[in-house]
Amino acid sequence: MNKSDFFYHLPEELIAQHPIEPRDHSRMMVLSKNSDEISHKHFYDILDYFKEGDCLILNNTRVLPARIYGTKKNTGANVEFLLLNQIENDLWETLAGPGKRAKEGAEFIFGNGILEAKVIEVLDNGNRIVRFSYDKSDNIFNILDKIGQMPLPHYITEELEDKERYQTVYSKELGSAAAPTAGLHFTDEILGKLKEKGVNIGYVTLHVGLGTFRPVKADKIEDHHMHSEHYHLPKETADLINETKKNGGRVIAVGTTSCRTLESAATFCGEIREDDRNTDIFIYPGYKFKCIDGLLTNFHLPESTLIMLVSAFYGYDKTFKAYKEAVDERYRFFSFGDCMLII
Repeated sequence: MNKSDFFYHLPEELIAQHPIEPRDHSRMMVLSKNSDEISHKHFYDILDYFKEGDCLILNNTRVLPARIYGTKKNTGANVEFLLLNQIENDLWETLAGPGKRAKEGAEFIFGNGILEAKVIEVLDNGNRIVRFSYDKSDNIFNILDKIGQMPLPHYITEELEDKERYQTVYSKELGSAAAPTAGLHFTDEILGKLKEKGVNIGYVTLHVGLGTFRPVKADKIEDHHMHSEHYHLPKETADLINETKKNGGRVIAVGTTSCRTLESAATFCGEIREDDRNTDIFIYPGYKFKCIDGLLTNFHLPESTLIMLVSAFYGYDKTFKAYKEAVDERYRFFSFGDCMLII
């Protein structure tokens, strides 16, 4: 298939610039896998679509407030760093801008001196290997929490007042460059009511990389190479999934990250069991799903790998019919937008 097959027209004003309040009041389009039926609901109606014995799989990754602003030593020139990957201890792979100010050996100050950095190496892809230094009575994660900002996607231009609104209420494992946004709709109350109904909740961890937002450049989607991300599928979650399947329940992935974790484990292991590794799985139409029975997801960018995944699960024609209806019905799109439940 061609990349252009996954294009759709989206009016700019439908790109959500801020999260809705309260979290569970976002709109939810409900799509039937077995028919063309489309229902328009709100997220707080989600309880109506699950039954005892089903299970939801959530990604408990937590976003690192990894965008920091500082100055270059000696010149005072302004710089912006985005921490991508912790290589070891205080050595990180980062994006730096403007790049001409971050040559090998350059030194920088952040947060009025509570964090300093030195560029150790400039990589072929333009990223920098940077060593950070700070008062060793503290740690870099506490410092980032004090001075860092959330690395919001480029299409969100408004400032986020509360950093926790770009975290899920169940976020736990620090390490993502972006939020698993399908989970942003959940509240503790909704999760509690699901459990009361007999719906089981399982957790996986996939640390979302910035590659999520990189455009597909290949004209033929089969020629696209996915970025790699690390995931962990715990034994207790694998056992829960297998027990759910055995008893005739449904496994619903919350977000494309949970979906990719489960489908990666099923592909690599030949079954669902505890697993911990990197994955660059690319799911597009023609893929045969091995684990999930349902999917909760937001509305994704045109020509993105995420809309390709949804098309693989729900069907290409039905997906684009649903997206057209979402535009017509003025749904809110992308990270802070509304969601669809395919079940």
